[in-house]
Amino acid sequence: MRTIASCVQDIIVSSPFLEEGLSRQIINFSALAKDLNQPISEMLRKPVKDGAIMMALRRYQQPSHLENSKRLRKTFKQLGDITVRSNLSDFTFQNSKTLIDSHSQVLNHISTNHQVFYAFTRGVFESNIIISTSEKESVFNAFKNETQIGFQEKLSAISLYLPSGNSKIAGLYYQIFKRLAWENITLYEVVSTTNEFTIVVEDDLVDNAFSVIKRLKE
Repeated sequence: MRTIASCVQDIIVSSPFLEEGLSRQIINFSALAKDLNQPISEMLRKPVKDGAIMMALRRYQQPSHLENSKRLRKTFKQLGDITVRSNLSDFTFQNSKTLIDSHSQVLNHISTNHQVFYAFTRGVFESNIIISTSEKESVFNAFKNETQIGFQEKLSAISLYLPSGNSKIAGLYYQIFKRLAWENITLYEVVSTTNEFTIVVEDDLVDNAFSVIKRLKE
C-alpha cells in the first residue's frame, strides 16, 4: 500500500534538482508541500494535507550509499589530474561496412602526432569522432564517402583521472552528472575508459564545467 512518504520519495528520487536542494537545505518545506499536494493526491487517489507532506519531507533521508557513503567521499578525494583540451570538433557518421576503413585513414594520419586529441566511439547505428579542429579536413577527406549525420565545432574536453576500483563505487557518475546539471551545464558528449572520464562541452561552458569538476575533490 502506497503512503505519503513513499510518494514523496519517488518524486524526490526522480528529481535531481529537488534532491540537491533538500540536501543543501535551501528549499522551503511548506512551499514544496503545497506544490506536491496535487501529484501526491493523484498518486494516492485521495486528498492529502500539506502538513502530512511536509512531515514526510522533513523525515526524508537520502540513500546512505549515495551522498553519505564514506567510500564515495574517499574516492572523490583521490581523484587525479584534470586535463582541459580546447579547439575540438565533433563528427557523427552513420555506420557502414566501410566506416572502419575511413577511421583507419585518420588513425594513420595522426599516428605520429601525439598532440592531437582523438576519441572514437561506435554505437549500434552511428559512430562519433571527437578530434582537434586542426585535423578537421583530414576527417572530411577520410569520410567523404560516408553519410555524415552531425558536426559541431568550438568544443572543449575536460578529462578526469579516476582512482583504480572506481567501477565498483555506486553513485560515482551520478554525483558528477548531478553537480553539472545543478550548475546548468549541458554535456555535448561523454567519453570514458576504465580510469578516465571525459566530458565535452561547448567552449562558453568550459570554465564553469572545470570549476564543478575541480570542486568534486573538496
